[in-house]
Amino acid sequence: MRVFICGIDGYLGWTLAMYLSVRGHEVAGADSFLRRKWVEEVGGHSAIPIVSMNERLEAYKEVYGKEITFWEGDLCNYDFVLRCLKEFQPEAIVHLGEQPCAPYSQIDVEHCVFTQHNNIVGTLNLLWAMTEVCPQAHLVKLGTMGEYGTPNIDIPEGFFTIEYRGRKDTLPFPKQAGSWYHQTKVHDTHNIMFACKIWNLRSTDLMQGVVYGTKIEEMNADERLCTRFDFDEAFGTVINRYCAQAVIGHTLTPYGKGGQTRGFIHIADSMRCMELTAVNPPEIGEYRVFNQWAERFDVTTLAQEVKKAGEAAGIKVEVKPIDNPRVEAEKHYYNPDHQKLFDLGFRPHKMVDMLPEMISDLMKHKDRIEAKREHILPTIKWRRDGAKR
Repeated sequence: MRVFICGIDGYLGWTLAMYLSVRGHEVAGADSFLRRKWVEEVGGHSAIPIVSMNERLEAYKEVYGKEITFWEGDLCNYDFVLRCLKEFQPEAIVHLGEQPCAPYSQIDVEHCVFTQHNNIVGTLNLLWAMTEVCPQAHLVKLGTMGEYGTPNIDIPEGFFTIEYRGRKDTLPFPKQAGSWYHQTKVHDTHNIMFACKIWNLRSTDLMQGVVYGTKIEEMNADERLCTRFDFDEAFGTVINRYCAQAVIGHTLTPYGKGGQTRGFIHIADSMRCMELTAVNPPEIGEYRVFNQWAERFDVTTLAQEVKKAGEAAGIKVEVKPIDNPRVEAEKHYYNPDHQKLFDLGFRPHKMVDMLPEMISDLMKHKDRIEAKREHILPTIKWRRDGAKR
């Protein structure tokens, strides 16, 4: 299958490019390298050193004897998107090319507006280019479980049937985004659903849980093939941040009451899910939703699991909650469905089995984490105090 990856330089994008290419798919992608700039802007860097895209591509060719095609450019430039799709003629497009960070979108008005513009315009450009160049292609859009929020009822995979005043219909499940970033993903969902309806495009919206992990097996062949691993307050997801804290002896810091519950998935499992989705496309004109997660944890339980893994590796680990910089429910009901990917053959790893590898990999780069210690604790807050910025 010919697969085009938007955001191919990112944590998931580079990993997916390798994963698919090794398995025989023809892979191309585009990126503007903004993720590298965003992380630098907030004072962070990847705990695991990463090389340039040119070095990555050369290393991959040396190790695996295969080529991955790359274009540098911005999805907000319609002519660029059009050119990439015309030249590659993809059968599937995996859309990872967005600003992916909730805290970053909450910094100030400039970061909020940038996130909205970058994510929504890029997706619209992609939809319009698909209609012109490859309307039969399958758009695999990476959504987020954060679109649903934390309702006090079970969460279906995208749609539910509701009866109201004696009439019944199947409708999109209500969205309750938790940040300006999550709002962009909701807008993407609505725009893609509409495009499928009026243009007969086909798309799968992968509502992904929190991704964790340092690598996939294919990266063991050469350190130049590693993907990034962020641990700063903005781009470091909770479990990755906990593991980085643990290896430098930093107290693990759940936010608030610590009952915030989410779905989690290892990076290798995320890759498997995206491949399963791409090779099992929906019908022409169909918009469908898969909830992509493996296990549920609250953030306090996560901290305790990392504490156990750290102590098993000989590291003393402490856990102490801190004030929550976010506006969110800190104790809540959470029971989302996630059967559709299992029906396609998905079988996930257990987090408890993956944490020792993460701790071991990060110990090799302890100095890099220590160098950015001051950028781990949160300073970006959801609540605005009057006109303060």
